[in-house]
Amino acid sequence: MKKVLLFDVNESLLDLRALLPHFERAFGDGQVLYQWFGQVLHSAMLTVITDDYSDFGKVARAALAMVAQRRGVTLTDDDQSAIVGGMRTLPPHPDVLPAMERLRDAGFRLATLTNSPPAVARAQLENAGLITFLEKVISVDEVQSLKPAAKVYHHAARTMGVAPEQTRLIAAHGWDVAGAMRAGCAAAFIARPAMVVEPLFEAPDIVEPDLLQVAERIIAVDQ
Repeated sequence: MKKVLLFDVNESLLDLRALLPHFERAFGDGQVLYQWFGQVLHSAMLTVITDDYSDFGKVARAALAMVAQRRGVTLTDDDQSAIVGGMRTLPPHPDVLPAMERLRDAGFRLATLTNSPPAVARAQLENAGLITFLEKVISVDEVQSLKPAAKVYHHAARTMGVAPEQTRLIAAHGWDVAGAMRAGCAAAFIARPAMVVEPLFEAPDIVEPDLLQVAERIIAVDQ
């Protein structure tokens, strides 16, 4: 029985597509959003590999500067603030609220485990209307390492007062799911559009196209 559910936030719960207008204005192409977030994840992985922590906001700004340099674009301070600051006001995907309600009502303990700094994470979840579902908002900042470092998932389990094997991470990122499982947690993958399970690692036992279907599987498997 796994009663503690740990949710990734960015892309998994919150919809990055709300940033498309900012990228359209700054770059003339909204699709640069995906190049930027891919670079954010690449740079975040580098901090884990080198064990040289930078908070996620710093990583996001550095990635934005790299993308702008590659594309020969000079970003204004307003452009940068709109993009990075816009992470605080991302809306939830439409399946998230009903799924969280379903899991809470089924008796699961819910928390988030995010690469965002604590103040940003709390603002994101408050603005998205999700904070009331959560027992804890857990940030990697507390252990000075970004996901998918194993110590992040272990810290989350300790914070919730359980062993890693009593937790299940829920994410739309294959690397996050793989990291959690390597750290001894269970996982569930939200196969949102263009998101796929990492083929180099064991697949989780729950893979569904949206969070509501993930929630129903979790209730069937973990209760």
